[in-house]
Amino acid sequence: MSTAFWWQQAFRQADEQAAAAARQRQTQLTKPAGSLGQLEQLAITLAGLQGRERPSIGQPWIAIFAGDHGVVEEGVSAFPQAVTGQMLHNFVNGGAAISVLARQLDALLDVVDLGTAVPLPPLPGVRHLQVGAGTRNFAREPAMSQAQCLQALEAGRDSVRRARAAGAELFIGGEMGIGNTTAAAALACALLGQPADALVGPGTGLDSAGVAHKAQVIERALVLHAAQLNDPLQVLRHLGGFEIAALAGAYLACAEQGLPALVDGFICTVAALCTVRLNPACRDWLLFAHCGAEPGHRLVLDALQAEPLLQLGLRLGEGSGAALAVPLLRLACALHNEMATFAEAAVSDRPV
Repeated sequence: MSTAFWWQQAFRQADEQAAAAARQRQTQLTKPAGSLGQLEQLAITLAGLQGRERPSIGQPWIAIFAGDHGVVEEGVSAFPQAVTGQMLHNFVNGGAAISVLARQLDALLDVVDLGTAVPLPPLPGVRHLQVGAGTRNFAREPAMSQAQCLQALEAGRDSVRRARAAGAELFIGGEMGIGNTTAAAALACALLGQPADALVGPGTGLDSAGVAHKAQVIERALVLHAAQLNDPLQVLRHLGGFEIAALAGAYLACAEQGLPALVDGFICTVAALCTVRLNPACRDWLLFAHCGAEPGHRLVLDALQAEPLLQLGLRLGEGSGAALAVPLLRLACALHNEMATFAEAAVSDRPV
């Protein structure tokens, strides 16, 4: 007998009346139709998701999910796993890129440690969940138990609930975990039916030989877990990471709670792909911030029919690309809400 999971319920739907009203307003603003490009559609989309003709982006919620990866023992990363815990210190001490961006945006920062390979003392400002001491090596065995995968998904859901309770109008997920571009590439290969060469990149700085080795490790894992790769939950469990599962849980919860999510880079976009495979209705609640430098990012965006807002050659992660796109969302809303209509400005709305 199959188990029913919380994400298999019917999710909230966008408010079509609010979107239609916003679309009509766009036709009345003092500009040629379509002249603001993606910003026009962005305002209309946000209006539908927020259920009001005039959307706004007040205080964003930025959740950083951290976890280590057993596959690092295969030599797929240029950095040691101790960096994951060190960066948790940096996040809450205000020195990381996302910490700077959160201050500039007046965003709330939620830092969640799902499990590091190197034990950490309790850090003020970090939620330590201890799902495990990192995942297991998916080149040899499943990355997570079923219970761990479900716990990580629930951790993402809990962050969205906190965001809702705090009155956030936008959710941004970020990640930290040495080895997580390997896990993300493996997930994308399995979900898209692509070879590793099509999706593997340098991550934190591998050379060409390192990238080739990383692809070989992923190909071995795809063969090892082939029998489980028809079920998106099992793909996530066998090849994913705690932080990737938490991101997927958060995106699913955004659809559950009716909170727009702004998706960051390669790893977050792969988590979004997992999310849409788990429940396609989640797709409507996802906005995509940027196309990064990791080679597989564009393929995953295309699979999601996503039009990212920025292309800046980013590959940092942490939610940084999504944070950089927040001002664009705010400006799209301001233009939509504050521009005069042709009638208000006494401007002719037809060429003569």
